[in-house]
Amino acid sequence: MEQAIPVYILSGFLGSGKTTLLQRLLDHWKGQGLRPAVVMNELGEVNLDGLLVEQSVPMAELLGGCICCSIRGDLSTELATLIKKESPDVVVIEATGAANPLEIVDGVTETSLYLKVELKSLITVVDAGHLLELHRAQQGATYRLMQEQIRCASVLILNKLDRVTEEEKEEVLTVLRKWNAYAAVMPAVRCELDSDEVLNQAGGIRLEAEDLTDEAEGDDTSHEAETEGNHTAPGSTHALHDHVMAYTHYFKNTVNSEEFEQFVKDLPRDVYRAKGIVEFNDTSSRYLFQYAYREADYMKITPQGDVPNVAVFIGEHFSSGELRSKLLRLEKRLLARPNAVRRSL
Repeated sequence: MEQAIPVYILSGFLGSGKTTLLQRLLDHWKGQGLRPAVVMNELGEVNLDGLLVEQSVPMAELLGGCICCSIRGDLSTELATLIKKESPDVVVIEATGAANPLEIVDGVTETSLYLKVELKSLITVVDAGHLLELHRAQQGATYRLMQEQIRCASVLILNKLDRVTEEEKEEVLTVLRKWNAYAAVMPAVRCELDSDEVLNQAGGIRLEAEDLTDEAEGDDTSHEAETEGNHTAPGSTHALHDHVMAYTHYFKNTVNSEEFEQFVKDLPRDVYRAKGIVEFNDTSSRYLFQYAYREADYMKITPQGDVPNVAVFIGEHFSSGELRSKLLRLEKRLLARPNAVRRSL
């Protein structure tokens, strides 16, 4: 089965150390014989940070605006073009410091509706001294944006710790835990961290398709384990409650329309948005579905080209493992009753 291309988002304010971390990750992947690519966003008309990245790395540039607002629609297009042209093994998106992470996540997942990509993680780099200054003032748009960047992260790199005292470090850690009790916090100076550790914390280890199929044999929680702090226990594949930004599910089989509609209606409230392209065994067409504010909409479509059947779920504090198990069982039930009666949505 063709594997989805992993995508990572790097978030954080200007000067926090994002580009330094990006270069370290690129060197790590290249050292493993992988081919990374970068989507870099700058508010200005010149990509200055891009000049610091090694020229051998394929790059798409989004200039003159922020990918979460004025040029958000371009992100999906640029990402798809980069993947089709360069065939990378992994993609990193470095967002401008003014970007709202949830909006970027929504933009990235648009690509998974027509290409096999999987958003693995959102890594936020935090300047310890800058955060401390903003938190003590507790006002302004910059303060609120930093809250969002931290709250939405699955990994927090607490950088520039050489510029704060030990007491200030503890104060900053308290703030991070208050705003995001789920993300791994990795203290650093100049982002000098073990890249494997960063990626493992960021969900860099991906289950193979065979493992996912095996999970459908058991019940919803057979593959999950809850430990102190909701971290994954050794040998388990998921914590009971994940701090998940997005879960992408590529279907290997069609599903029953009524069962899928009920599945969507029963989504946990922490799933804010869902979308995808689904093929039902009891209808004659494929459908684009959208889910937001507890309401779902289905539209009959005829995609051009090789477009996968896929569902993307965006939110936080929900269990991606539980959603995956339920979807796999929907696919499996089809095999037991292939002669379903067709219906119209």
